[in-house]
Amino acid sequence: MSGARGPIRDAVSAGGVVWRRDASGEIEIALCGRTSDSLWVLPKGTPDLGESIEQTALREVCEETGLLVIVGPRLPTIDYWFVADGVHYHKFVHHWLMEPVGGDTSGHDAEFDVVEWVRAVNASKLLTYANERRVLIEAIRTIEALA
Repeated sequence: MSGARGPIRDAVSAGGVVWRRDASGEIEIALCGRTSDSLWVLPKGTPDLGESIEQTALREVCEETGLLVIVGPRLPTIDYWFVADGVHYHKFVHHWLMEPVGGDTSGHDAEFDVVEWVRAVNASKLLTYANERRVLIEAIRTIEALA
């Protein structure tokens, strides 16, 4: 598709909100950070050929956090626009609630400098993007409803 300002394309990625409870029962969230640009985000990435969106979410979360996870309830999909190389992209990011069943954050890939467990109340303040904060808020509501 092409618009008045150049070509328009859809883009997709998928990831999740990985959570656990600490020793005191507080909810913690795994966040991915890059120190060079003070970026804190939820883990996510783009599909490999032939992968379902849910398979992408599982693989990307495992790669980016070093954690083995299981998929829980679906969370909101966010969308936004960006321009790269003259192409306007409408990106859709699909999320699931996820729980760790193994692995360790020290095994995260090189895309991020650090992966940290952060208390949910602090995670929402630390996340760089408002649309990810909204996903996190819905994730916390979902966790609390499961209890």
